[in-house]
Amino acid sequence: MNIPHVVTWFEIPVTDLARAVGFYETVFAAKMVQEPCPSGMTMAVFPAEGTAVKGCLIQHEACKPSADGTTVYLNGGDDLSAPLARAEQAGAKIVVPKTLITPEIGYFAQFIDSEGNRVGIYSMH
Repeated sequence: MNIPHVVTWFEIPVTDLARAVGFYETVFAAKMVQEPCPSGMTMAVFPAEGTAVKGCLIQHEACKPSADGTTVYLNGGDDLSAPLARAEQAGAKIVVPKTLITPEIGYFAQFIDSEGNRVGIYSMH
């Protein structure tokens, strides 16, 4: 089986959608789109173009934020320093500062978001 993308969709659980949307719009300097969901869920979708993997913030009683589960890495653009600084200014706790993986692979960092989730960010520079 040939799989073009390992990840096809992601959801980051939140307890306060408006607060989380404000946080992530600040971090990535981009507008999120709130969309209706079935089953009493509310969500806001991260902007992405074409065939890029897409994902959302989701609020529902069955979805609980956690710093101990799976870590999603979001695109830090050309240099993750800018969104990482905005994350800290928006109240994130930086748990792994900008760290070189290797020159060929790039950099990563991790923070605890406004909802208590551990989230990663990645860039080549």
